[in-house]
Amino acid sequence: MISLAGRDILHAWGKFVFTGIGLGLLIGVTLTMAGVYRGMVDDANVLLDNSGADMWVVQKDTQGPYAEASSLNQDTYRGILGMQGVARVANITYLTMQVSSLTDQKAHDVRAMVVGITPDGAGHPGQPGYLVQGRHLTRGHYEAVADIGAGFALGERIHIRRNVYTVVGLTRRMVSSGGDPMVFIPIKDAQEAQFLKDNDAIVAQRARTAQSPALNRPGIPGLLDAVLASQSTNTSVNAVLVQVAPGADPDAVAEPIRRWKHLSVYTRAQMQGILIEKLIATAAKQIAMFLVILAIVSAAIVAFIIYTLTMGKIREIAVLKLIGTTNRTIASMIMQQAVALGLIGFVVGKVAATFWAPVFPKYVLLESGDAVSGLVAVVVICILASVVAIRAALKVDPAEAIGG
Repeated sequence: MISLAGRDILHAWGKFVFTGIGLGLLIGVTLTMAGVYRGMVDDANVLLDNSGADMWVVQKDTQGPYAEASSLNQDTYRGILGMQGVARVANITYLTMQVSSLTDQKAHDVRAMVVGITPDGAGHPGQPGYLVQGRHLTRGHYEAVADIGAGFALGERIHIRRNVYTVVGLTRRMVSSGGDPMVFIPIKDAQEAQFLKDNDAIVAQRARTAQSPALNRPGIPGLLDAVLASQSTNTSVNAVLVQVAPGADPDAVAEPIRRWKHLSVYTRAQMQGILIEKLIATAAKQIAMFLVILAIVSAAIVAFIIYTLTMGKIREIAVLKLIGTTNRTIASMIMQQAVALGLIGFVVGKVAATFWAPVFPKYVLLESGDAVSGLVAVVVICILASVVAIRAALKVDPAEAIGG
């Protein structure tokens, strides 16, 4: 049986191919938008996986450390370590900032999440994993382990606040929930960087302290020096990461900590909900709106093209009706053309998205399930978009084949 749709496509193949390429680029953008959302979710899950924690202990009535500010005293971990079901604990700090390179050949700065960890804390939560080069932190100051996404090289010197650090190790896929690469430094340095004041503020604070009669009492030597020393040091961390003992239930371990330590505790499932349902919820809704708009635009383009092609061959359709071709056959021909146009566009879009996804600055995760859903959506959209052209074709009078 001769395919009328196939013969008509071959007759105007150039128009079909170029239209399919244009539609394909639009479909490629749609697949990429879905991949951006998948990448955001994957970044959030990777952040939790890389922390190595089963629970996050943070300041009471906060959702930190990733969602909002949290501050705990650095000795809080001691009380948590003694709780039943707790295997390991570790203090940690997080600070998102610009980190600059001091290497003249490739001087640049990058937005990164600076993570303060305990040096030489192998096996404890919070430690960087997946080292591809170099070693872990072993000294208490001025060493750093960076994700390769930051673009730093092994041995490179980087600038964080006032201090200079040497990159001693490189890791892979250690990112924040926003996709920023992580830079790990000793926790003492991270505490200083997070709460460090500028020189003018420090001088002003010291002057105010010296002028206070309560803090600079005559006849009490050393009082002022002790107060100034306490003001220049920081003993706060953002969270305590907890690993539970094998076989222990994180929810059961968390409840006594909440009750007796007066702290907020989040399990892996709860922290995942905070990251995905709250941190990236707005971005997800925005991406969903873009996907809806792109679907409507794609349907409009297909409908317009198929309608234009159909109106361009009114006489041919009239001839088909005159020789006895059924309306069902004519409708099938138009619908097949619309689906063929959609399939061409989908192939072009999938190939385009696969090639340009790695170029994006943020992680784009193209899942096969999304591609299958996209293919089904394209076919459905093309079928619906052909309805207008089909209705116009079925109204054609066979007499037009003679009257011309």
